[in-house]
Amino acid sequence: MLRSSAIRALSALLLAVATVPLSAALPAETPVIGAAAAHAADNGLALRPYMGWSSWSQQSSSYPGLNPKGRFSYLNEANVLKQADAMAEKLKPYGYEYINMDAGWWMDWNWNPQYDIHGRQTPDKEKFPHGIKYVAEHVHARGLKLGIYLPVGLEKGAYDKGDFLIAGTTNCSTHDIVYPDLRTTNGWDSSYKIDFSKPCAQKYIDSQAQMLADWEVDFLKLDGVGPGSGKTDENHDNRADVAAMSKALINTGRPIVFETSAWPLDISGVGTWKKYANAFRPDTDVECYCSTLVTWDNSVKVRWKDIPPWIEHVSRGSWMDLDSLNVGVGAMDGINKAERQSYMTLWAIESAPLYLGDDITRLDAYGMSLLTNQEVIAQNQQGIPAKPLRQGGSQQVWYAKNTDGTYTVALFNLGSATKTVSVKWNDLGFPNASNVRDMWSRTDLGSQAAGFSVSLPAHASQLLKVTPGNLEEDRTPPSRPAGLHAIGTSASSVSLAWSPSTDNMGVTGYDVYSGTIKAASVTGSSATVTGLTADTPYTFTVVARDARGNTSPPSVAVTVRTPSTGPGGTVYEAESGTNVLFGRAWVAPCAPCSGGQKVGGLYLGGALEFRGVRAERAGTYKITVSYTAGDSTRSARISVNGGTPSNIRFSGTGGWNTPGVKTITVTLTAGNNALKFDSGPDGYTPDLDRIGVGPA
Repeated sequence: MLRSSAIRALSALLLAVATVPLSAALPAETPVIGAAAAHAADNGLALRPYMGWSSWSQQSSSYPGLNPKGRFSYLNEANVLKQADAMAEKLKPYGYEYINMDAGWWMDWNWNPQYDIHGRQTPDKEKFPHGIKYVAEHVHARGLKLGIYLPVGLEKGAYDKGDFLIAGTTNCSTHDIVYPDLRTTNGWDSSYKIDFSKPCAQKYIDSQAQMLADWEVDFLKLDGVGPGSGKTDENHDNRADVAAMSKALINTGRPIVFETSAWPLDISGVGTWKKYANAFRPDTDVECYCSTLVTWDNSVKVRWKDIPPWIEHVSRGSWMDLDSLNVGVGAMDGINKAERQSYMTLWAIESAPLYLGDDITRLDAYGMSLLTNQEVIAQNQQGIPAKPLRQGGSQQVWYAKNTDGTYTVALFNLGSATKTVSVKWNDLGFPNASNVRDMWSRTDLGSQAAGFSVSLPAHASQLLKVTPGNLEEDRTPPSRPAGLHAIGTSASSVSLAWSPSTDNMGVTGYDVYSGTIKAASVTGSSATVTGLTADTPYTFTVVARDARGNTSPPSVAVTVRTPSTGPGGTVYEAESGTNVLFGRAWVAPCAPCSGGQKVGGLYLGGALEFRGVRAERAGTYKITVSYTAGDSTRSARISVNGGTPSNIRFSGTGGWNTPGVKTITVTLTAGNNALKFDSGPDGYTPDLDRIGVGPA
């Protein structure tokens, strides 16, 4: 069996000749551009562990049919789009949204790199005949996000004698940004080390970031980063590269989640990883580089031993990436059902990003049950990583105290024979449990006086939610729901969302009131109220409930007016999390606006793109634009699906908090469309409240 280390050693030899690198849920939150986030370059992204899919597990496997044109050849446009379509159909309702392409998208079938005239990686035309932006648009149309991969440093093939002019400059070439002795860097030594004391160095990184933003990419994995992959010397220290890329991505104005990776990263650099990245890799590749995707003994099991020192460094917005999650297709994964459950359990309790390496089109029933268990996903998305009660040994207990006062407890038998695994509640800080719930079977096991024991087969696990006995007597009401706002309206309905409440007993649901009338009851933090009248204001509040029947104070009220017209009643809010903001654009308060918010900052490059604008059939449609403008006139460059923009003038509305309406016509294609309002580099566009789309 080929191990990851063996593959990388062979790759290093090939690089000496070819100078080619080898790569080793809940709904997502709305990106907050420029808002403070814990660590992670203050980019406001990945405030919950991200969920999705990555190509590398299938690229690295010799499983029959995956790589028909040679090792690692799986990655191509057709396969990426196939996985995106399958994710949208099967997993998107559970929070999975990222489609991430790993190494090789800029390589031909023989693994020869391709570069553009500025020395940047460019997609191979046979693998990606329509280019990366085309792939991004397809992925976005499915309500998903696209991720991409780069190796750290200046690739050897991008070095020249001054012929590669760095994009956006007049006198910088890739020849100007490396050390004169051409010292190598990254985990494969496939790149020259960039000297960031040189003024052109940051400009090259800026050009890479802008290229990704122009392609509408949503995620970047920067791989081979050091100290890491067993290399900790000065030449392999890429902390400056990480800081430079973080800065460059933020400066594009596009929300791009940023991950640093190696096999593994060295913990000596963790201060940089958690400051500048939304995720960091503390362990080796999970793949076995064999005829399946993984094996238990290859590298899945080592994570129980390797990750404890990293747990304290996890914070909201900067997660510990345990690598791909290959539990969805038993025939391909290379592990049995007990191992698949333990694999998923560890990823879930560590708040690790949940991204599959499996072929989503082939997910089996057991794999789907693991990947779509909403209790387990909620545990992961809570963002509180578990820690081992005691390290070492084959029978282990890991635990986390949850925001609602309960405890998550995972029992693992990592040994090769059936064993009993036990936990005493006193070791966790409470004397007894009023209820123990098996999260995988979704069954309550009742009260347990002093602890819990279970006989587990080899490599098996049990995941519990434990309610300490004293919580049963707690009459504390849930916290007041915050941030109530409208996320969509129609002539007969209003969709609302709010921030989840917390409670010692755990929040069991929410009641939505329209005035004094209970209009909806839900378990999650969003709801749609139906049966409303067109062109009518409604005032909504939300109240949280816990398991004992305690209720919170009502939220701050929000007033929303239903529109009078729309395409089948559909209206699209400017501040919706499905839209994309560019440049200086931001979500701003606006009391008279629909949902109490609008999007402003649409000037000198600021832009807003409405995503998922639905048309039942191709044709001409009427767009009713609700906007505010304190000036006498403003204009917007409006384009559909990336087409040629039309310049539309808007009259003043009498104030920046005074909504007005303008009607325009556009041509839409059948299905989902993207409608962009762009100020241009030197223009000024009105603030946008919402749009309605109806027949022309």
